[in-house]
Amino acid sequence: MRSRPFAGQLRFRFFIADRSNPMLELVDAAYFTPSTGQLCTLQLPDGSALPVLVDSVNVKAQYRNPYAPEQQRLPFIVTLTAQQATDFLEGPCAIDLPQRERLEGVYISRLAPLGRDPAGAYFQVVFS
Repeated sequence: MRSRPFAGQLRFRFFIADRSNPMLELVDAAYFTPSTGQLCTLQLPDGSALPVLVDSVNVKAQYRNPYAPEQQRLPFIVTLTAQQATDFLEGPCAIDLPQRERLEGVYISRLAPLGRDPAGAYFQVVFS
């Protein structure tokens, strides 16, 4: 018998990054920063393309593992806004940034609108 969360209990989903893609290990905030305010394309798991705007790139130095080597990148979050309606919620995608190499196997998560247009679709990519 599976336990079910009771009302008010939060359920978290964790995603382990695809370690078979060494390119993702080399990406840092500076890779995305020039694309802020520009359109890019997400290749969704179903094969469709979703145009998104790169809203922001935020470094989260306070979340750095204190035991990590100095040369390891700082954690950062990229926020995106879809330019058309979509039912996509989350999953591994490819990102085509302007004048950059395609990044494969990037896990994209949908965000709640929280004060923004509720009809919009907002996403984030977390790199730790």
